[in-house]
Formats: sequence, structure tokens, C-alpha cells
Amino acid sequence: MGQAVGIDLGTTTSCVAAVLDGEPRLLPNEKGNLVHASVVSFLENGNVVVGNAAKARLVTHPAETVKSAKRLMGRFYFAEEVKRAKEVSAYTIEEGLDQSVFIRVGDKRYSVPEISALVLREMKRIAELTIKAPVEDAVITVPAYFNDKQRQATRDAGQIAGLNVLRIINEPTAAALAYGFGKGLNQRVAVYDLGGGTFDVSILEIGKDVFEVLGTAGDTFLGGDDFDNRIVEVFVEQFKAQHQLDPREHLRAFATLRALAEWTKVQLSQKSSVEINLPSVLQVEGGKVLGFRSSFTEAEFQKLTLDLLQRTFVVCDEAVRSAAIAASALDGVILVGGPSRLPLIQRAVSQYFGKPPFAKLNPEHVVAMGAALQAHALSNPGVETMLLDVTPLTLKIEIAAGLTAPIIDKNTPVPIERTRVFTTTQDFQEKVKIRVLQGEERMAADCTLLGEFEFSGFKKARRGDVSIEVTFEIDANGIVNVSARDPATGKTATQVIHLSGGLTDAQLAESRSRSDTTQISPFE
Repeated sequence: MGQAVGIDLGTTTSCVAAVLDGEPRLLPNEKGNLVHASVVSFLENGNVVVGNAAKARLVTHPAETVKSAKRLMGRFYFAEEVKRAKEVSAYTIEEGLDQSVFIRVGDKRYSVPEISALVLREMKRIAELTIKAPVEDAVITVPAYFNDKQRQATRDAGQIAGLNVLRIINEPTAAALAYGFGKGLNQRVAVYDLGGGTFDVSILEIGKDVFEVLGTAGDTFLGGDDFDNRIVEVFVEQFKAQHQLDPREHLRAFATLRALAEWTKVQLSQKSSVEINLPSVLQVEGGKVLGFRSSFTEAEFQKLTLDLLQRTFVVCDEAVRSAAIAASALDGVILVGGPSRLPLIQRAVSQYFGKPPFAKLNPEHVVAMGAALQAHALSNPGVETMLLDVTPLTLKIEIAAGLTAPIIDKNTPVPIERTRVFTTTQDFQEKVKIRVLQGEERMAADCTLLGEFEFSGFKKARRGDVSIEVTFEIDANGIVNVSARDPATGKTATQVIHLSGGLTDAQLAESRSRSDTTQISPFE
């Protein structure tokens, strides 16, 4: 087996790492960059630009440049998160087959996994620069609170990119692996993972080379993008006051203010106030150029985003409760994600957990490093390490009156398998259908539908006289598998869940073919 890599496929940035000479290393591109923007920009000639060069086109070509696609991964088109993304995205978001999400650029439509696959292809290319050999095997990370649909979509993206996905692992778990692997630690730690688009907290117990997740919680639509949006709202109102013109009605002007908001946030991670004087934001009729002036302080930023910060600690409350441990009793706190560099977040985390966070690991590198360690362990049988993860969401089925019955509870260690026995409800029934869901709400309509499981071919008899064993399994990737068996006839069926809105085998093949023929230009 060749060199396996770990990929942190992030909302705003991505990294790729590998274990070289026994140590996990971030792998650079031609310019020496270790962190790469998760941005894809489509050129007029049909080629694409991926990464930091694509990010530069967010201002000049906003409608042809896609960022934060991960926020749409595995979502239904009608989801509230998709509606919110449509409000702030310059590119066009459309409905696809089975209420899936597609992105239109010009006259072409792309599934979300296709967009993410282009980022993964770039990570693969970057890895091959250092390794100087083809890279096929990878461990890809996802937010701990991703549901089955989102995990499947991430796996699809890897397949489209030409990768053999060894495993999907949770970002906080990967971070803890980088923190404790090979150090003989015996600790309980919290991983506070605030990324560009998602937020997770996991509580882990580290004992030698065993990493056990005790509890996890998260919000898959809370991250640095939301902090940026608060600054954008202020800048839009200030621009309107300065020029009596709404910049949201001009794609490039709005994109410029969005980029300025992100820059302002980054500056506030280093100093307490920022002065802004941008001479050119928009050119209006007559050739007049409109600029923008403003100032922004950390105190203003904290006031604007206090509710977002409080939302992260609601999630922390849930995680420590599920782990049955007090926050103050933990041995350490690991910060993950670029936004966690903000002093206001670090101060709040220190106050909540009663101790300063561990500061020796780069929060933007640590996830990819952990993924690389796991990839190394999976591709080298002699390496001993064990990850004991949990399912973040309850797996359940729909029963009478639109209610749900749990099958596998959230925070159950995975892999896990549970079997339930069902009986027919009609005389001489020929098939049964079971709706499989994930979520914590009692009503089926408030949970995420994974798919409908249908089984036929069992013996026909009076209602209640036929027993069907249905086995629900959550594998080490957090992905759900369902199988059924008729004990009387031995008839079985497996892999029968079809994710609504997911890519079919034919669509995957088509996407892979299109990806293989798309020319990626690393630098424009």
C-alpha cells in the first residue's frame, strides 16, 4: 500500500498531511502554503482554479466562485441552512433531484460533492508534490455532528476525487489524536472545534494509545462565517449611510465588503482595533469611484457576536452532560479551527472550562495531522492505536402517528449493531417499508430522513405471524447500514437504504468522469 494521507476538508480552509519519517507533517503547495482556501472558481475556458488563487477571485468573479460549499453538504434544498446560505451567496443555489442541492455556474450545474471533490483533488495533487508518488488512500475528517447523509456526501466527494477513503473520522477526534498520540497520556480533554462553518465539542478520554469519545455535541451551521456576517451587516449599513446606495445590489461591491469583513476579523485576532480606508469599492455611472471608511474594535465585535459565542457554550453544556463529567474536572482543552485564534473566544473558553486552552498545537493544522496519524495506522497494521468514537445523533424509525422510536441512542460507541424484530400488519403482506431517521426530536417530521428501507420475498401469512429481523448498524465511519432477514426462509436483503437527495451510482460515475476531465489550474 502506498502513502496514505489525512485531509481536513474544511468549510473555509483545507489541509493535507502525511506521516513522514514517523511524524505527521502538513504538506505545502508550490508556494509553500500549508493552509488552502476551500474555494473553487470556474474560468471561462472551462478550467477551474482551486485554493488561495480561487479565493482572490471572490471579489472579481463572485458569481463564478464557490466558497463554504461544506455548509450545503448532504442538505435538503428546503433546509433552513440552505435558505440562509442562499441569502449570502453570490453564486446560484438550485434544487436538484429528490430535493438535493445543486450549484449553478453559468450553464453548468454541480452537486455539492462535486465542488468538494475539486478541493480534495487539489489536496491530492499537493500531497503528490512532496511524496513524489501517486496518492490514492486518504482519511477525510468531518464535523462530529455530521449526520449520515453528510458523511455519505463527504465519502462521495472523495470517490469523485479519485481517492480511496479509508475512513471518515470526526474532526475533534482527529485533533485529540494529534494532541496525545504516542505520548502515553492518561487524560480527559475537551476539543472545542470552531471552524468556518461548523462547531463541535467532544469530550475524550486518552489512555496510552486508546482514544475514547465520551460525549459529543455540535451545531452544523455555526462558525467563522457567521462571525464574518455580523461585520458585513455593519459595513453594509455604513456604506449605505456614506453613499446612499445598497452594496448588496452590486455583486462585486458586496463581495468586497465580505472579504473586508473576514480581513477585519483576522486583524482582531492580533490587535484590539482596526482602521479601514478602502479607496475603491464600487464604480457608479459617470465613472465615479466609491470608497469605504470605517473603524472597528474588539469590544464592538464582542458585542455583535455575543449570542454566537453563547451558542457555542450551550453546545458545550450538552457535551459535558453527555460525558457525565464537570467541565472544571477536565485535564485540558484543545482549540481547533481558525476562529478559535480570536482572543475573545480564548478568554471565554478559559472562563467556561476553568483553565487556559492548550496552546502548543496550531488550531488550523491539528485536524489534518490527526487524520494523517489515523491514515498511517490504517495502512500500516503494525501501528497500534484505537479510536473509540460515538454516534452524535440518535438512529430511529418512524412508527404510528408520525412518532419515532429510537434504535441506537446518541453518544453510543461505534461501531454498533442492533437488531429489532418487526411483524407484518396486514394479512398476506408482500413487503414491509421502514422509514429510517436521525435526530433527537420525537416527531419524524422534525428529524432527518435517511431513507426508506423496503423488504420483500418473505413468506406470506396472516398479520403478526411473520417475523422479520431488521439489523441497524453504524460503522466506524458513522455511516448507517441496514439489513433484513426472514428467519423462516433465510431470505436476506442488505444495503437497502437509499439516501434521499444523495448521488446515485450513475451520478457518481458521471461526476467522476467530469472531474477527471476538468483541468485544475493551481495558479491563474
